[in-house]
Amino acid sequence: MDLLVLPLLNGLSYGLLLFMLSAGLTLIFSLMGVMNFAHAGFYMIGAYVAYACTQWLGFWAALVAAPLVAGALGLLFERVVLARVHRHGHVHEMLATFGLAALMVEAVQLVWGRAPLETRVPELLQGPLFVWQGSAFPAYRAFMMAMALAMMIGLWALFTRTRLGLVLRASLTHPQMAQALGHDVPRVMRGVFAGGTALAGLAGAIGGNAYTTEPAMAAALGPILFVIIVVGGMGSLAGALLASLLIGLLQSLAVAFDRPLGGVTLSQVAPLLPYALLVLVLAVRPRGLLGHREA
Repeated sequence: MDLLVLPLLNGLSYGLLLFMLSAGLTLIFSLMGVMNFAHAGFYMIGAYVAYACTQWLGFWAALVAAPLVAGALGLLFERVVLARVHRHGHVHEMLATFGLAALMVEAVQLVWGRAPLETRVPELLQGPLFVWQGSAFPAYRAFMMAMALAMMIGLWALFTRTRLGLVLRASLTHPQMAQALGHDVPRVMRGVFAGGTALAGLAGAIGGNAYTTEPAMAAALGPILFVIIVVGGMGSLAGALLASLLIGLLQSLAVAFDRPLGGVTLSQVAPLLPYALLVLVLAVRPRGLLGHREA
């Protein structure tokens, strides 16, 4: 049991970061029906903006600047591009977001280059939080978990305890009725898109210090992001949380308890485990673990 403590904590921290990233995409898909292929790109933008801001204003200011910049870019993209292609159908929306993802990668390479960046965290979060059986659990990972949990509680409070949450839920389930009652549903959608991309930017600001900040980071997380959406259930926040934690724990435990597996080792196949989970879930429950829409 002692050997499980650190792998479980590492898996939970990674899974909660995945949820922080996938929550925004889930909200966007739930309300707008847009499968945003550029969502991981906003995560990358958040990481790079946080890096630049940390050099000038410090880490804590970067945590504010990154989601604001990502949210502003998301709002601009929705108003200038998505709002215009929406009437042409979902295929055009997906193509537009796919093009934006490619532009984001080119933009960060032009500004910061292709090499990984050397990120820094404040002294308060440096070093181990505790040492267990000779292995250390970083304080920054604990901070990452706390931020993800705070975001999760904030979203729950928003949707269940505020008038804005009531409007959002009404716009999701009965958009025509919400419009008839005087609510500007297109404006609500713009706000959700901006909010979802802001959450991705916040995840980038936090995750960029825990993992590598480089142009390939969006391509590395993008496919896993869509696995989470499908496994959890299309449009389900609770499902996204469950799927994120499952994937985080699967990959962490596979690396921690590395064993020979045919001609390879368990840690070598760890990147494939999310896709194996996807196949298994779709075979047993095509709607996803907690989904109501057909995947």
